[in-house]
Amino acid sequence: MNRVSYTTHKKEKETVHRTGVKILAARIGIEANSKELLPYFPLMVEVKSLLTDFRTVEQIPFSSGLDGYISIEESSNTPSLAFSEDRVRFQGPLARLTKEASDLRFSLWGNQGLLYRFTLYLLEKKHRIYNLHACALYHQDKNHLYVITGGAGSGKTVFLLSGLEKRLKLFSTETVHFRMDKDSITWFMGSLVDNIRLGTLIHHFPRFLRNIDTQETDDEWQHKIALDFSSYKTDFEMLKMPSAVTILFPRIEESREGFHLTPMMDKKKAAKAIFDNITQKLSETVLLYDKIPVLGFDEKDLAAARHLTASQIIQHESVIQTASVLSNPYECWGELLD
Repeated sequence: MNRVSYTTHKKEKETVHRTGVKILAARIGIEANSKELLPYFPLMVEVKSLLTDFRTVEQIPFSSGLDGYISIEESSNTPSLAFSEDRVRFQGPLARLTKEASDLRFSLWGNQGLLYRFTLYLLEKKHRIYNLHACALYHQDKNHLYVITGGAGSGKTVFLLSGLEKRLKLFSTETVHFRMDKDSITWFMGSLVDNIRLGTLIHHFPRFLRNIDTQETDDEWQHKIALDFSSYKTDFEMLKMPSAVTILFPRIEESREGFHLTPMMDKKKAAKAIFDNITQKLSETVLLYDKIPVLGFDEKDLAAARHLTASQIIQHESVIQTASVLSNPYECWGELLD
């Protein structure tokens, strides 16, 4: 992303349509020269929705003093996006780009798009809230939080659905937030909606297909549906100092036999794995609307603080185990819950 000085242009005086959003602790103002360019509320449960990233996306009034701002200008100019001083400015033929886009997850308001990544940046920079690409499940009787980290295809969804079948409570489907305050860790509830491949539901977890109207598709392993799992959530949205935390890095394969748990004994390697996981979505370059390369929002000071935090969480007394798991969809929990 081009980082340029953010100055006031004459055209900005015409921007009169404003709103704001609050996602966890981050508060973001959004302004546009057309009301149709602003995000619509309430958000729908769908594959492209930010609800697959975050617990809630709350509409708030636009005001001064927010954590960050996004300004949008519909114009016939070549699409451009600039960022500086916690402000993002977009201009271009947004209506046409939206209509022609192959995947609206990678859009201004999509779950892999600009607002998603800007929010991760602001949560970390303004509030020191770190965001793991992970799901999390909670064992009530043991006050034990299980955090299953990894990218697409690693096996998070298998752990999520099988964990729910084992009567664990849901704390997040996709993004796990935490903050370290001196010697304590506070965990914050993440998303309760998950995008799941239809083939996973049909072949491994058919109970979650009940009362769901699914359309036939030529490739059930490419087709995803957004499911709301809020009925399985914990009774609380913030968890401070659980008795135990287990952090897992899974690799789930259909043909693999048995359950293989390998503890990460080297704390430096474990900290690097946590650091890499938090950093990936924040700093990667993405292509919005198939046309606009957008660089990550990372900064040197943020990265240094993130690495320190990753090292601290691995060393924390409540984190009793960090391990990799090799298994199949049926045995992924092994003896972890015994």
